[in-house]
Amino acid sequence: MSARIRLLSQADIAKLMHPSDYLEAVEAGFRAAKQGRADSPPPMHLHSQDGEFHAKGASYDNGRPYVALKLNGNFPSNPQLNGLPTIQGAILLADAANGSLLAILDSAEVTLQRTAAATALAARHLARPDSAIVCMVGCGGQALPQLTALLGVLPIRQCLAFDMDADKAGEFASNALARFDIDCDVASDLHQAALLADVIVTVTSARTPILEVEDVKPGTFIAAVGSDSPDKNEIAPALMAASTVVVDVLEQCVVMGDLHHAIAAGAMAEQDVHADLGDVVMGTAPGREGADQIIIFDSTGTALEDAASAALIYERAMEKGTGTDLLLAKPLVS
Repeated sequence: MSARIRLLSQADIAKLMHPSDYLEAVEAGFRAAKQGRADSPPPMHLHSQDGEFHAKGASYDNGRPYVALKLNGNFPSNPQLNGLPTIQGAILLADAANGSLLAILDSAEVTLQRTAAATALAARHLARPDSAIVCMVGCGGQALPQLTALLGVLPIRQCLAFDMDADKAGEFASNALARFDIDCDVASDLHQAALLADVIVTVTSARTPILEVEDVKPGTFIAAVGSDSPDKNEIAPALMAASTVVVDVLEQCVVMGDLHHAIAAGAMAEQDVHADLGDVVMGTAPGREGADQIIIFDSTGTALEDAASAALIYERAMEKGTGTDLLLAKPLVS
């Protein structure tokens, strides 16, 4: 029995995984949860002076039982103040059959990619199949993975980029133009850009709603990604109430997502939620049912996505010999 642990850096993980691989892993995670092969308790939030930490864990069995635990620091002012990424952290992957630690993975790459994959998975079931224009609200590090993942499932031909920091929107638009065969323009007016869009992705740290009912046309699919803690809120309660709401994890969204704020405002009740994404993926709840339906995916980020992604990454790393072995403790000698 070896006590060696595989250390996988951001670069290691990027070499092993394509966006479509994360889509496969995230879908497998949601299916496993519905089939009783995965479970995730509520996340833990630890507040700091200039940011916060999220701790999320899940069990996942893909034929081999795993447990993954992720600790992420989220410090939005890091790039400006400290020259550090907004999100930093690590995922511990363990063997759920014997408790041994298998791997330590950089969490930033996994978090970016699995979050984008969840948006793409939801869009595949909930957006109009002919959706061609996406409005990206918030142009930080999450924006490019989100666009990349959407291009894998929808015929997107134009992206409208909006950010309170126009320079950040311009940088994102330039990167998108260089990387993809689509038009990408900086939008100076969020209301006008959102009304043009078939798909809206909000990836901000907003504490007050940035999308209202009058900002959205019939048939729009909205992926609300930024509200990953109880004090964040991107979607107005009235817009939530006027839409079909699909959540990633209901128990989580009622305490930390845009759903949380809609319930607190009295605009919705928990029972008003259409379904969670796992039900839609499994076909036990319908996806889009009409061309004019406005659908919101309340994506708070579940450790199911981390665990399924980490398991796939680890298995590929072992197969290909990627990463560095660490020895934290000596194995028992019989």
